[in-house]
Amino acid sequence: MLHEITGLYCPGCGVTRAVGALLELDVEQACRYNPLLFILLPLYAVYAALASRQLQRSSRILMLTMLILTIAFGVLRNVPAMAWLAPTDIW
Repeated sequence: MLHEITGLYCPGCGVTRAVGALLELDVEQACRYNPLLFILLPLYAVYAALASRQLQRSSRILMLTMLILTIAFGVLRNVPAMAWLAPTDIW
């Protein structure tokens, strides 16, 4: 929706298509749709483990790191020099 209105890609653009590609075991195409997914999923698993062990400081730092990564990715994928981060339409 954001892309249709503003022409900008949000950090989550392509996640649904990436999950669909993963369900078809096409990891390469899933990474083309949204490479951030492959960075955040392992980090979220670590976050969940830290949170379940009541390590609040570590889990908060990791959550802040994931937030910064998401914002940076959202900005970078809209910079013309980083156009390779934009979701592809190849299916």
